[in-house]
Amino acid sequence: MTEPSAVDDFASPAQAVEFAHQSEEQFARLLDFYGIDWEYEPRSFPIEFDAAGTPVGYFTPDFYLPDEDLFIEITTMNQKLVTKKNRKVRRLRALYPEIRCKVFYQRDYLHLLVKYGLAGPEADGEISLPTRLPGPPQVVSLGGAQTG
Repeated sequence: MTEPSAVDDFASPAQAVEFAHQSEEQFARLLDFYGIDWEYEPRSFPIEFDAAGTPVGYFTPDFYLPDEDLFIEITTMNQKLVTKKNRKVRRLRALYPEIRCKVFYQRDYLHLLVKYGLAGPEADGEISLPTRLPGPPQVVSLGGAQTG
């Protein structure tokens, strides 16, 4: 009988990406583990324009899930940043109604970490990155109704 390896052999495509925030890397590793294809900041949308109609402000969602045709924006607990991101997402939806974009708030994100065993219920800040996620795959779709 072959003994399980003492070294975790789970290689994540997230390891090859330079993320702006640790929560983005954690989210990417969760997607990797469950085999969900993703792209990191693949597109910027013009959302502010000068009087001549030239773009002067852009919004770049954190992730794109091609199989779901869905953009994901991860937020932090900083209320100023949450308000700013919410404003950008509302502007994106107004200008590009065909674009689907979901905001993952910090509370939603921490709930996922607790649900999948990456953090205890007392988690309230940065969580150390997992090397392996426990349990069988249960994520079916992040774009439709909530599963679980």
